Amino acid sequence: MKTTRNLIVVLLVALPFMGIASIPHVSKAMLYQTSADSALSVPQNAVIDEVIWVVGDEAVLKSDVEAMRMQAAMEGVRWSGDPDCTIPEQIAVNKLFLHQADIDSIEVTEADVAQEVEQQISYWLEMVDGSRERLEEYKHQSISQMRQELRQELRDRRKIQKMKMKLVEDISVTPADVRRYFSNVPQDSLPYVPTEVEVQIVTLTPRIEPEEINRVKDELRDYTERVTKGETSFQALARLYSEDPGTARQGGELGLTGRATLDPAFAAVAFNLTDPTKISKIVESEFGYHIIQLVEKRGDKVNVRHILKKPVVSEEEIEKAIGRLDSIAADIREGQFSFEEAASLLSDDKDTRNNKGLMSNTNMQTGRISSKFQMQELPQEVAKVVDTMQVGQISRAFQMIKQQNGKTVCAIVKLKNRVDGHKASITEDFQVMKDVVLNKRNEECIHQWVVDKIKSVYTRLNDNYRDCKFEYEGWFK
Repeated sequence: MKTTRNLIVVLLVALPFMGIASIPHVSKAMLYQTSADSALSVPQNAVIDEVIWVVGDEAVLKSDVEAMRMQAAMEGVRWSGDPDCTIPEQIAVNKLFLHQADIDSIEVTEADVAQEVEQQISYWLEMVDGSRERLEEYKHQSISQMRQELRQELRDRRKIQKMKMKLVEDISVTPADVRRYFSNVPQDSLPYVPTEVEVQIVTLTPRIEPEEINRVKDELRDYTERVTKGETSFQALARLYSEDPGTARQGGELGLTGRATLDPAFAAVAFNLTDPTKISKIVESEFGYHIIQLVEKRGDKVNVRHILKKPVVSEEEIEKAIGRLDSIAADIREGQFSFEEAASLLSDDKDTRNNKGLMSNTNMQTGRISSKFQMQELPQEVAKVVDTMQVGQISRAFQMIKQQNGKTVCAIVKLKNRVDGHKASITEDFQVMKDVVLNKRNEECIHQWVVDKIKSVYTRLNDNYRDCKFEYEGWFK
């Protein structure tokens, strides 16, 4: 067998003229690679990237590694071991999970992705003191370009999380397992439990004036008319005017999506479209108002374009909602009714209303739902208010952006409970200690799955990585 030299990505300018569509099967990795014994002579100035790893038919590029290294540095992430080995291996492992997720038809909702994109952008902006210019200079990208890249990256991240959860869904531990495990753990090695809080919330959504709703609908009708008359394309209008940051840059296109991942009202219209030349009626969803155009249907999935417009809440209506909430808070303090009663009867937050206002926290790794939050797990606006409160205290009204749909709401919160950080004990923190044991077993299960998967998948690495100490065995075959 010939020794494969460094694989390189080349700028194949001639491909469109060589009839590439007539080639029976060309994998993604094949499009990127050539070797030392290739008949194609590549000028040095034509090399734009380097393939360092091939997993199945997927290529891991040197630029992928540099992008992950840059993001990790910005977020303060530290890698165990040599980053030059750890980072490309992590990318390769992620490709294994994504491949299996596609086989198992694991899906991620567009709503979840859009929400996480905005949270990530906000986090990055905080890291550079809120300066868009500094962030764009650091990342060498515009904010819109960051959103475009993040959309796919975060969708993949969610898929990987769901795939891991599926792999370990049958693993469990008993109280005896927990006691047995920690009986051999020194006292100073017990896990530290960070400060946790339980928070109740009452929200009011400021009224949107009818004139504002009519303005948004008139804009959408105008877009429909312009496309129908052939003055412009749906994609061009979506790029210019859609307020869905996750899809606007793609001309409003969602990609093939299952019904369950979409807002019900949106899905009802999207899946009933039959003519790609027609535009839907105006659809109201929890995100705002849309018009939709069919791209294609394939099995039980649909690909559509959409333009989203969000009515703007006036400052006057926000002030009215804040004033009403401050009045409600004052009545609670005076004992006229309880916070729980206010949450059940007056709050318009459907996620907490039926739970007496108690906010719930879903662990993305385990899927377990709890009422306890570490401060960084709370919405930023809530965490800022709760941080200075005493247990039992009710806050003044404040404005926040609802994470699920990006809408402006006003809220008051009550700090129900706070447990300061401490070393875990079996009597007080059994769930925490159980999670430690469960996570260890999950990690062992996932590690073994990766090792087994590597055995059944084609892999090829640049020879420069032969001296790496990888976490998983079997990459070199």
